[in-house]
Amino acid sequence: MTHMSSRAIIPANDRRERDLSQAIRVLGEPNRLRILYNLGLECRFVSSIMDATGMTQTNVSFHLRALREAGLVRAERRGPFVYYCLADPDLLRILNELKSWLAAHSPSDSSDSLIVC
Repeated sequence: MTHMSSRAIIPANDRRERDLSQAIRVLGEPNRLRILYNLGLECRFVSSIMDATGMTQTNVSFHLRALREAGLVRAERRGPFVYYCLADPDLLRILNELKSWLAAHSPSDSSDSLIVC
């Protein structure tokens, strides 16, 4: 019986793998996750995101740009304001599922755990 790893399914040069890697890099920044969770299923303008997250305008704008370039949020102009929305509401479900999976698979005492690369 041979064991086939998931690496054999998607070649390293496959665009889907690169896209996933890029999305994970973008999502690896905690402030970006805070922004995504605070957007929820609503569209918000920058000052609303600032109020919800406690972040500065410069910081919010910087992270929104990265999220927009990654295709995770979209911008909508409404009069004088630009509102930011999740590009796909399924993103919240996926993030919540990942959070639940991590909670179910994390060691009970994380202070003793090691990250092995």
